[in-house]
Amino acid sequence: MLAVFEQCIGKAPPELNVAAAGQRRECNSREETAARFRSRWPDSTLYKLANDNFLGLSHGGESPKHPRSIVVMEDIFCIFSGALDNICDLRKYYGLSRQATEAMIMVEAYKVLRDRAPYPPDQVIKELEGKFSFILFDSKTSTLFLARDREGSVALHWGVGADESLVCSDDPDLINAACGQCYTPFPPGCIFISGSGLTSFDHPLHKVKAMVREDDGAKIEAVIFQVDFYTRLHSIPRRGSASNWADAAVVEGD
Repeated sequence: MLAVFEQCIGKAPPELNVAAAGQRRECNSREETAARFRSRWPDSTLYKLANDNFLGLSHGGESPKHPRSIVVMEDIFCIFSGALDNICDLRKYYGLSRQATEAMIMVEAYKVLRDRAPYPPDQVIKELEGKFSFILFDSKTSTLFLARDREGSVALHWGVGADESLVCSDDPDLINAACGQCYTPFPPGCIFISGSGLTSFDHPLHKVKAMVREDDGAKIEAVIFQVDFYTRLHSIPRRGSASNWADAAVVEGD
C-alpha cells in the first residue's frame, strides 16, 4: 500500500528529516513515486486525489495472514492491512452487516468519531484486537488518520518526500526511492491524525519522542519513535464540538 500527501495535510514530525541532515537526498517526486508504484505493481489500484495527492493498493507480495483491502465510502478512503480478531463484535457494535470488512469498520469508526465524538481516537483504536496497520483519508475534511498495532506486526513505514510531502507505505523499496534516507517504521501502538500529530493509543498522555541512532562514527543511521514515559503531556479539556474530535486525541489519561 502507498499514500502520498502534501505537507498541509500530512505534516510529518520534523525529526524524520534528521537522518538526511547535511547529506544529499535522492528522492522521487510525487509523480515519479506514483509511476514507480504502477510499474512495480501493474495490477494495482491507484486513486489520484486533489493537488497530486494519491493512494495506491496492490495485492502483490501479500501475506495470507495480513491481507490488504481498500474501501471508499462517502468520500472517505481506507486501506487496511492485516486482520481483526474481534471483527464480529465490532460489526455488531457499529451496526454493520456480516460482510463488512476491516476497512469498512474503520471508516464507520472514524465517522462516529468525526460526527459524534463519543470519546477520543485512542479509545477507539484500543478496542481493535489483532494485527493491523491502516491509512484513512477523509477528502471532505482533508484529514489523514494512520495507525499500527501494538506489536508492529504489520509493516508500515513513513517518510518525507522531495517536496516535504508525507509518504506512507508497507514497501521499504518504494518508500526508500520516494524519501531517500528520510523514512522510518511507523511506531507500533501509535496513531497519527492531521492537526493532532503522533500519539500513543495506550499512553496518550505521554509524548512519543524521536530517538536518533548513530554509528561508531557519529553518523546518523536511523530515527526511531517511541513513547517517552518520562515526559507527560498536559491534559486538554474535552470540547463539545464534533468538528474538533481530532484535537481530543490526548484528552483522557492512559
